[in-house]
Amino acid sequence: MSRRTFRVLALLALVVVGAGGVWAVVSITTDRPVTYEPIEDHFKYGSIGSEPGGRLLSPIGGALPPYWIFTALPSICSDRLPNGYATFGFITEEGHDLPIGVSRRRRLGIDQVGLNCAVCHTGTVRETPDAPPEIVLGMPANRLDLQAFVRFVLECSLDNRVTAEAVIGRLPEENGPSQFERLLLRFGFIGRLKSTTLNLRNRIAPVILGDDVPAWGRGRVDTFNPYKSVQFNWDLTALPPDELIGASDYPSIWNQQPREGMHLHWDGDNDSVDERNLSAALGAGVTPVTVDHDNLRRVREWIWTLPAPRYPYQVDQALAARGEPLYQQLCATCHADHRFRDGVVSGARVGQVEAIETIGTDPYRLNSYTPAFAANQYALYPDSPYRFSHFRKTNGYANHPLDGIWLRAPYLHNGSVPTMRALLEPPESRPVTFYRGYDVYDQVNLGFVSDVAAADGQVFTLYDTRVPGNASTGHVYGTTLPDDDKRAIVEYLKTF
Repeated sequence: MSRRTFRVLALLALVVVGAGGVWAVVSITTDRPVTYEPIEDHFKYGSIGSEPGGRLLSPIGGALPPYWIFTALPSICSDRLPNGYATFGFITEEGHDLPIGVSRRRRLGIDQVGLNCAVCHTGTVRETPDAPPEIVLGMPANRLDLQAFVRFVLECSLDNRVTAEAVIGRLPEENGPSQFERLLLRFGFIGRLKSTTLNLRNRIAPVILGDDVPAWGRGRVDTFNPYKSVQFNWDLTALPPDELIGASDYPSIWNQQPREGMHLHWDGDNDSVDERNLSAALGAGVTPVTVDHDNLRRVREWIWTLPAPRYPYQVDQALAARGEPLYQQLCATCHADHRFRDGVVSGARVGQVEAIETIGTDPYRLNSYTPAFAANQYALYPDSPYRFSHFRKTNGYANHPLDGIWLRAPYLHNGSVPTMRALLEPPESRPVTFYRGYDVYDQVNLGFVSDVAAADGQVFTLYDTRVPGNASTGHVYGTTLPDDDKRAIVEYLKTF
């Protein structure tokens, strides 16, 4: 090789090495979500900043591993997951490799995944078992078993079968991970991932794993107890056992504008829609450092006027007309009427907190939110416009408007009553056990079919009202009416 040729090759090598170094720096410092222009797609798949990029260095991030490992887990641990992530009630759409509610973001040189608002606020409904599911955005995630999903991700990530070779062997030939990601997978990344996963698992184990706390089941979540550990580093084993029981139903999130200023969350602990949204994002896995305020604001502006879906099945208009004055007499003061969907707020106690001694419903969710926790929330986002200032401990549960109530079954804050018709029965006459998670609609009783244990490859949750936190007591309004009057009220509620 001539001296001139050697010099040219050496110069080219330096250029390549330099370019590779620049590429590595750019790749590692990139923070770029996959974006969607249609707001509906943004809601379903867009990032709010929950992708656990920081989890590479600490367990403070979300519970999900990076994208390529997340997509490989169902295959590696197929014995734990017979129907993919749909086993847990996740909704998938053709053309998308991730379920609704799971976002993707390039961060720290790696494709990360996280949860967004849609995971808890998207459900399905069917008229008959043979009908295709209709996806409804903004409704409670009636099929989702989030606790079982988190258990799977934690336990499968720690499974001995999850190795670099197992993941690499499942990578696609085209449009796969970058060379940087492949190097990470080959040289120590899996071990580091397992150690941080184990740390996270041990911290949230008291409310996610084991049988000391009743399981959430489908359509429910414990909003604040995992939050105590992940955001505030509390030792959950040091808390009173009763405080760790706080599972409640997912709420709907449509038509938020007239709700501003009302007491929000089941216990009415906040009256700011924006603070409620940001707090919920923290529950989904964002941190004050990673939260994407711009993308979260897009969702906020959309749900501000998102209409509640109208009841699509037949309504007996004469019976509904008979039920309206009964409802006005017994219910409208606390829950408004059918005009709320159009922004008409009626009822002196709508959005106000009803004392637990008055309402008489299960107290566990109320007791899980403590003054100490509220005080810790005020310490988030210090010296910023996002600092919380509206949270407070209350003495009961909030009276919520009932727009789209047909899609919000089961009823009461803990989802302990399967249908609206059953809610109008005295507590001792309500179902003691029933199944949750089926999306076929019960048009007669206004709720979802609740006597089916399994269907479509999914096993539904057996809900037992005798379990702590699951009681169907209280809310006895209308329970002494004649049967015909109860049917009339149920028919009128179909117009909400």
